Amino acid sequence: MLDQATYTPRLKADYKARICAALMEEFGYKNAMQLPKLDKIVLNMGVGEAVKDTKKVKKAAEEMTLIAGQKAVITHAKNSIAGFRVREEMPLGCKVTLRGDRMYEFLDRLVTIALPRVRDFRGLKPTSFDGRGNYAMGLKEQLVFPEIEFDKVDEVLGMDIIICTTAKTDAEAKALLKQFNMPFTS
Repeated sequence: MLDQATYTPRLKADYKARICAALMEEFGYKNAMQLPKLDKIVLNMGVGEAVKDTKKVKKAAEEMTLIAGQKAVITHAKNSIAGFRVREEMPLGCKVTLRGDRMYEFLDRLVTIALPRVRDFRGLKPTSFDGRGNYAMGLKEQLVFPEIEFDKVDEVLGMDIIICTTAKTDAEAKALLKQFNMPFTS
């Protein structure tokens, strides 16, 4: 069992030891407080079939809790949409917001374990930044995470992963994520 008082995630220690110095040199920051850093990682899973069967949302939330290491929150519809047979307050998906050590642990597992397990993976698109230093990506299946047991999965669900940084520009955010070994295509 790890002692929580002395344990520091690998990527967090790497950020303090190596990445800060590399970013200071690359962008010419004069103060360490100007450095971009990870703010949070948001995982979101929309379950379209929840309209017919609300148990699928609970199953998706359980799987997301396993992946994130933190309890998932079930999201509900804000408005009724008759064309989609959606009623107000109907459960439609789940989400998790990771911060601190859990965020660094998840990013480590994403980069080193999950992304290499994606079928036909050629790298992440470098154009998926939002203009304010945040990066969004999608996964087609939750099976790439080792916490999910293949035999217990009823349905393959995709998820959105949004990495929020304190960077002011996309170039700073891309440099930060490249230092964390995010596999961007050229």
